[in-house]
Formats: sequence, C-alpha cells, structure tokens
Amino acid sequence: MAAQPGDDSLSASGLFRSLRRLSSTLLEAVYTRVELARTEVQEEVHHAAKLALWAFVAAFAALMALFMAALTIVFVFWETHRIIAALAVTVLFVAIAVAAALITARKLRSKPALLEATLSELARDRDQLRSGL
Repeated sequence: MAAQPGDDSLSASGLFRSLRRLSSTLLEAVYTRVELARTEVQEEVHHAAKLALWAFVAAFAALMALFMAALTIVFVFWETHRIIAALAVTVLFVAIAVAAALITARKLRSKPALLEATLSELARDRDQLRSGL
C-alpha cells in the first residue's frame, strides 16, 4: 500500500493536537501549583500579622505590669534597701529577657518552611513525570 498524500497532514494534526493537550495539561498543573503557593503565602501573611498584633499587645501589657511591679518594689524598700531592690528588679528583667529570647529562637527553628506544601506537590509531580518517561 502506498502512502496517500493526506496521511502526513492527518498525523501532523494529530501530533499538534496531542502537543496542545499536553501543554494545556502542564499549564493547568503549573497554574494549580501557583494557586497553592499564593494561598500558602496569604495564609502565612495573615498568620504573621495576627501573631504580631497579639504579641505586641501582650508585650505592652506585660511591660506595663512589670514596670508597675518594679516601681512598687522599689517604693516599698525606698527607706531601707532601695539599691538592692532596684538591682533585684533589674536582674529579674534580664532573666525574663533571656528566657523570652531563648523561647523565640526555639519557636523560629521549629516553624515549618515557607511553601512546604507547594514544594512537596511539585516534587511529587516531578517524580511522577520521571517515572512516566
């Protein structure tokens, strides 16, 4: 059987149709991953903003309470041991600051990486593409 002149154009159009479908599928996969990344970034920004606001409120209230407590302690011992009272309050503040710094450092190390879900999905996609080739 001899090849007909129209056969090449049919196979070429089928190839282009397949390539178009493949590129469409790849584009949809990339779009889905970018949407996931965008959602993760938005969630992270909202979480960080809420955390920062409440941390500021808590820190301000705690600082005001500590300041008033320090003044009260110094005033109570004003006539007898004001220097010792002031030093004791200062040492307490330093201890609180060091403890807070250590807790903050530990929490920062234990936080999950940014875009972790997106990267794991992309890795899964990459592995599936490699296994299919």
